[in-house]
Amino acid sequence: QVQLVESGGGLVQVGDSLRLSCAASRRTFSMLQMAWFRQAPGKEREFVAAIRWSSGTTYYADSLKGRFTISRDNAKNTMFLQMDSLRPEDTAKYYCSSSTWCAGLGCNDEQYYNYWGQGTQVTVSS
Repeated sequence: QVQLVESGGGLVQVGDSLRLSCAASRRTFSMLQMAWFRQAPGKEREFVAAIRWSSGTTYYADSLKGRFTISRDNAKNTMFLQMDSLRPEDTAKYYCSSSTWCAGLGCNDEQYYNYWGQGTQVTVSS
């Protein structure tokens, strides 16, 4: 089992930046890819970004390219999401996830991820 713990969420103003972290509880050799998803009230969970653990190749939802940056620290088993120029529509609960069987651009749906964190709330106030 892999436990994922998110941190870094909070209440910010429009245009601010925020950096989310996701720490994995154990060695990540079995994890092919990690991703961030988000879910706003009354909406379905949506893909934000993903990163192949071994190569560091990144994938983004088209609507978020240029504002969000995903990265990882292999030595610390930690993934990050740098969010810039935040907007009210970015308000959501952000979830960290990992997949032991799917990697690549096509793994942009929650069905491909078998481990999940509890989520961290991001609220962008105007």
